[in-house]
Amino acid sequence: MSDINLYQQRPEHVTGQSPLHHAGFHELAGKGSKSAGILLREHALLGHLILRGDASDAAFAGGVHKALGLELPGALSVVADGETSLQWLAPDEWLLIVAGGSEFEVEGRLREALAGQHISVVNVSGGQTLLELSGDKVRELLMKSTSYDVHPNNFPVGKAVGTVFAKSQLLIRHVGESTWQLVIRRSFADYFWLWLQDASAEYGLAVEA
Repeated sequence: MSDINLYQQRPEHVTGQSPLHHAGFHELAGKGSKSAGILLREHALLGHLILRGDASDAAFAGGVHKALGLELPGALSVVADGETSLQWLAPDEWLLIVAGGSEFEVEGRLREALAGQHISVVNVSGGQTLLELSGDKVRELLMKSTSYDVHPNNFPVGKAVGTVFAKSQLLIRHVGESTWQLVIRRSFADYFWLWLQDASAEYGLAVEA
């Protein structure tokens, strides 16, 4: 890795801020209705990396598995192990999300395991955040927000897509029977937060810490 310009983008002494820090989620947590149909939690300040390589190359797939312990997911799918998840974005592109603060070390492991291959690893942590929605009314909320078919037959657990949501775009990941994740761009965070509050009004929305 001596020829790689790899540097720590988030030193330990630097405190980052979620694009939704002003929403006051910690103050809102626990104050919503106990019967709310939708629970929202932000997984803030995680490490977000864009990985690119040749999925058909066994050496690439093997290197990714060596570094992450995860198999490369196929089209429109996401795999996870604890806080680490890997989502297919395109035939040669994946979104890797890891525990906050670990992205520098994970990038180093990837580059070491994939040394000599034609790959790209880009840290985009500052440009995204992840919202998790759970509850028995999440699917109804999604049906109001996106034209993508979220019926269980078309969107089972483990599927993940990039699609239009409201009047913007984001990534939707179905990670549990009644649990979904939205990966949103920093510049649209306010818009999505306002949209979710309005679209969930009839079901009840509660924030979890």
